[in-house]
Amino acid sequence: MPDTLTVTDNRTGRTYELPVANGAVRATDLRQIRVDDNDNGLMSYDPAFLNTASCVSRVTYIDGDRGILLYRGYPIEELAEKSTFLETAYLLVHGELPTAVQEREWTHDITIHTMVHENIKRFMDGFHHDAHPMGMLLSTVGALSTFYPQATRIHDEEQRRTSIWRLIAKMPTLAAMAYRHSMGFPYVYPDNDLSYVGNFLNMMFKMVEPRYQPAPEIEHALDVLFILHADHEQNCSANAMRSVGSSEPDPYSATAAAIAALYGPLHGGANEAVLRMLERIGTRDAIPEFLAGVRAGRERLMGFGHRVYKNYDPRAKVIKRMAEQVFSVTGTTPLLDIALELEKIALEDEYFVSRKLYPNVDFYSGLIYQALNLPTDMFPVLFAIPRTAGWLSQWEEMLLDKEQRIARPRQVYLGPERRPYVAIGQR
Repeated sequence: MPDTLTVTDNRTGRTYELPVANGAVRATDLRQIRVDDNDNGLMSYDPAFLNTASCVSRVTYIDGDRGILLYRGYPIEELAEKSTFLETAYLLVHGELPTAVQEREWTHDITIHTMVHENIKRFMDGFHHDAHPMGMLLSTVGALSTFYPQATRIHDEEQRRTSIWRLIAKMPTLAAMAYRHSMGFPYVYPDNDLSYVGNFLNMMFKMVEPRYQPAPEIEHALDVLFILHADHEQNCSANAMRSVGSSEPDPYSATAAAIAALYGPLHGGANEAVLRMLERIGTRDAIPEFLAGVRAGRERLMGFGHRVYKNYDPRAKVIKRMAEQVFSVTGTTPLLDIALELEKIALEDEYFVSRKLYPNVDFYSGLIYQALNLPTDMFPVLFAIPRTAGWLSQWEEMLLDKEQRIARPRQVYLGPERRPYVAIGQR
């Protein structure tokens, strides 16, 4: 016997049987529930998608209550320990871990696309020196669509694959260019003899040395950080990628939309907000007063707790070890000392522990970026680089899903009913 949900409409006394599949009822099945023939049918009202599934996905699984995060079935802790970012990106895009041959081909196909057209440099030069790097990234990724008009052939598998290579490859290049422009430094061309992360560090930090060699500890920590940030189910930017992608533009335009969603302080700017909070606290001695303000509702504790995770963020456990690895190379700073003391006190305070306000991935990632002397404006940009792999995985899955249509939510209309137009002289 199939699973069903019996619904009785107390307005009419009628009873309806709604099929239940995979723990969900279809919202369109509610349309049959009507008061009369003029009724358009019952709708579900769910601001911010708190309990509405917009798709069927096989990319990422989260169990927030148990603190579980899986990419294509693989625990994030295992991938962070044993995989590399490019291998994880292959897993997200293709659904399976690559063989040795497939990994070499995948790495080659991405590496050969790290360069950007020289006109992109001139485009970047048009930004004011104090433009936000995320705004620069958003604009230049959107501009890439004009350099690859064939990318509009999104139903051509070969063209989709090329676009995926290009976007994963060029995102670090554009991110580094945005940073160098904001600092007033000359751009650095890719060095394809380095790893994906090593090349990014080269384009960011190379100055006058003939060859840039990243510190192995920092290169490894950033690679792990990229794995942790690669995807996170149907978050705001993934939803933007799918929603805009549903109208079938090229993937560069859809990725620009995802970047725009990530730009917000409630999403990609969360780790930036952590540093702003630490700067506002100012000293270790001021932490108790700040936490008293949090308890009283006067302050917000950034980087603790998570909308999805009601347990410890599984990514935070991994990234804390990476943070310690980076600090062993860079040393600590007064701001880092404040953060570590804040973490220690909050984890021992019953108020925060009882509310499961544990440090999340944004708390530690901000500290790592700060230890690398990156300006806080760059934090969401470093989030966007690895998340591109997740966005593209979600985008291609959406395109190949026969049930998907152009995104068009319904609304509950509470505005005026029909009324006549009144001439301006009579108002």
